[in-house]
Amino acid sequence: MIRTVLSWSGGKDAAVALAEMRRAEDVHVEGLLTTIGTETNRSSMHGVRCELYERQAAAVGLPVEFVELPADATNEAYERAMAAVIEGYAERSIERIAFADLLLDDVRAYREEQLSNSALDGYWPLWGRDTAALAADFAERFEATVVSVDGEPLGPSFAGRAFDAQFLADLPDEVDPCGENGEFHTFVWDGPVFEKPVSVTTGETVTRPVGDGEFHYCELLTPT
Repeated sequence: MIRTVLSWSGGKDAAVALAEMRRAEDVHVEGLLTTIGTETNRSSMHGVRCELYERQAAAVGLPVEFVELPADATNEAYERAMAAVIEGYAERSIERIAFADLLLDDVRAYREEQLSNSALDGYWPLWGRDTAALAADFAERFEATVVSVDGEPLGPSFAGRAFDAQFLADLPDEVDPCGENGEFHTFVWDGPVFEKPVSVTTGETVTRPVGDGEFHYCELLTPT
């Protein structure tokens, strides 16, 4: 069994990757790895609070480790932080890190470069999958909420929606069904990899600048 850590966004592709890895006879998933902002205590692109990732990890029965990054972190700062984490994994005899990337060659090449001088290998259990088929299958088997959307191809009304067949039908033709180009991000709260659902409700949607554009973020709340 190959001891593997999964790079965890909390979204649909990561959840499908976890399901695939748990079905594989030669993979043992040791835990999840997530990056969050030190100032916000949230994922930068998803806007999801650290507490929700902790609840999500508990619901899938795995420990989660957080890499904290400042809001203005450079690539060099990110790479130093990840190198330290990778070194720690190697000391614990972790053999590889899994990524849920589907088709972006440049992203995979970057990850491979970061691992090239380490003791860990990269693993891509979903690489090359058809994104339309994967999205449709996910919508049938999992429950997820769209937590952030890129304001250029999508309006704020897409944030906070369930990731389901209707959401997919409403996407503009130029938007990848899995949001593989960063068009949207999700938070998965139930499905085959979960021992129990993560109870969440949707709150306010806010718009914030990101780079040269803007993203619409829907706040996820835990019922009281």
